[in-house]
Amino acid sequence: MLNQQQMTQRFTTWGMVFLTFVLGWFAPTAMASGLLKPTNSQHQDLTIETHRVDVVIEDGYATTSIEQEFFNPNNDALEAHYSFPVPQQAVVGEFIYWIDGKPVIAEAVAKDKAREIYQDQKVQGRAAAITEKDEYKTFEMRVFPVLPQQSVKVKLVYLQDALLDHGVGRYVYPMEEGGVDEEKASFWTRNDAVEQDFSFNVTLKSAYPVDGVRLPSHPNAALTQEALGEHTIWKAQVANQSAAVLEEEGTTSSQTAPVYRLDQDIVFYWRLQDGLPGRLDLAAHRDPASSKRGTVKLTFTPGDDLVPVTQGRDWVFVLDKSGSMSGKYSTLVEGVRQGLDRLPQEDRFRVLMFDNTTHDLTKGFVSATKANAEQAIQAIERVEPDNGTNLYEGLHAALKNLDQDRPTGVVLVTDGVANVGVTEKRQFFTLMEKHDVRLFTFIMGNSANTPLLVPMTKLSNGIATSVSNADDIIGHLMSVTSKLTHQAYRNIELDIDGVKVSDITPEQISSLYRGEQLVVFGHYFKAGTAKVTLSMDVGGETRRYITKVTLPETALRNPELERMWAFSAIRDLQAQMDYLEQKDGDKEQAIEDIAVEYGLLTDYTSLLVVEEQAFQELGIDRNNRARVPAEQLAREKRSAEYVQPTRADSSQPMFSQPTPTHSGGGSGGSGGGSVNWLVFVVLGFVLGGRHVMMKKEH
Repeated sequence: MLNQQQMTQRFTTWGMVFLTFVLGWFAPTAMASGLLKPTNSQHQDLTIETHRVDVVIEDGYATTSIEQEFFNPNNDALEAHYSFPVPQQAVVGEFIYWIDGKPVIAEAVAKDKAREIYQDQKVQGRAAAITEKDEYKTFEMRVFPVLPQQSVKVKLVYLQDALLDHGVGRYVYPMEEGGVDEEKASFWTRNDAVEQDFSFNVTLKSAYPVDGVRLPSHPNAALTQEALGEHTIWKAQVANQSAAVLEEEGTTSSQTAPVYRLDQDIVFYWRLQDGLPGRLDLAAHRDPASSKRGTVKLTFTPGDDLVPVTQGRDWVFVLDKSGSMSGKYSTLVEGVRQGLDRLPQEDRFRVLMFDNTTHDLTKGFVSATKANAEQAIQAIERVEPDNGTNLYEGLHAALKNLDQDRPTGVVLVTDGVANVGVTEKRQFFTLMEKHDVRLFTFIMGNSANTPLLVPMTKLSNGIATSVSNADDIIGHLMSVTSKLTHQAYRNIELDIDGVKVSDITPEQISSLYRGEQLVVFGHYFKAGTAKVTLSMDVGGETRRYITKVTLPETALRNPELERMWAFSAIRDLQAQMDYLEQKDGDKEQAIEDIAVEYGLLTDYTSLLVVEEQAFQELGIDRNNRARVPAEQLAREKRSAEYVQPTRADSSQPMFSQPTPTHSGGGSGGSGGGSVNWLVFVVLGFVLGGRHVMMKKEH
């Protein structure tokens, strides 16, 4: 608590300083992560002393732990505002702020109430911190007070699925800001330098053999393998530049204060061995000592039984060239180049570009010849991003004059920040519902309008993928091509008999494409053997995949599954409101209730830290204080354990074929005329230089 002198100083001289660690995206022209302060502030920049990230990918999900210390070099006590973009489909449940050297765990509180409490605590001169969600763009953390010449420490932990596509996993730690909030960008200045210590460590523990790992934009990352039982643990580290590197660049340590800049995403890929079986994996959490209710996570990885579509295909590329794309445009160009250059000649393509208006660059469909592709690329390269974003007009033009006898894929590349013409979500949804096409959306930027782009894409039974400047853009195009050139699973239904499983989420699963995994969460109240039936329509027929699994009486390894179920349930409710584009008091209350029970940060709840005595005074239940230590203990135990088998259908395999891969695994083949370029590109992934790829020796 502040003494009277500090209080006086605090309220007579402090100015609000916004501290932002941005888990973001894209390009040197976009703003990077860093410390923010108002442009008219007279205070010195707060500095980032340390930024340490530890990621563990295991049991089908990734746990990201971030610890950061920042320092106030001023003679005034300040309030810090720490902003970071929302990581993709991540659930934040652990926020810790150190008060008087002791970690205090945040609790989930209704958003308006949490903000009121924080402001009241601040007026009283009591230590407090709050983390809020600013719609789909950012998380905003406020910390009071940051005392003169002192450091503060915060920790954030979030969870997200670690899914495979064609046997390749992808994890993104974003550090480039999306650049879509012009008002915010004009108001703040930022310092993106880590002064003392930066480290990013990722550990991959897989129950299935891993062929290699890759960090495409960090060639100097340290990659290692460690034997642990019958499995190999893969580790990667990105850390401070060494003195040798600085010297090689002609920069001495005395000339350069920062040792690392938070201006580039870190993307980590891993690839499983070819020939692995289609399968069902199961993870569960149940502690009978505290609750009869258990949580189960089922991950379905179908075998390669989707046959190729051999007829010629049409592609419509709808490219955003508005001003908000200026920091991402080079990535857009490269992605389209790779796609057009490798289309088989029996295909056709069309390129539309939009800002305030829409321009048909190719004047309709043209054959996918090398000459036509090169001419289109040269025209795209000459474009300078500018003006507003009339996304609706671009899509509307793309859906005109389609050939109903040819399968069509619409490839939309945008950040979705529609600000010209039609902007209501309902209008976009109605447009997509009128046309039988598959929309494949490349979402550009961490602050992209996902509440519009994702539901719109799902309505077309398509795929939405976030893309980073640090990504392997070819890999994304390979996955989209494979999906468009093969049949897909439709009208998916899951039936579980023998053990009652309730609260299944997601509630609706319309489509599943070649190479994708399907994840389902649910609750069970009694251990036992259950019959699992997955029904999916393919090409006018219904296929049923059946197996038996055992739901355990006691399972303490993965307590985080409870939060992941809750987050999936919240996403179901939010998706329903996004689709209807209207508020629903009952659904909002349901989201708030789930979030408070499970300690989650959402649009309707914030994570609040006050002094321990204040929690009691305010009548705030310490649910998270009980939950977080259990999760921390489980993570600690897992770190010392062998890799645990997760396959649940070994005795009665659910799928008869091996899983598809880009290098030819599975029985379905690549189909059409695209197989040669797919294999060629994959060879680049496998045989790439040692600086980007580490391949397991057999």
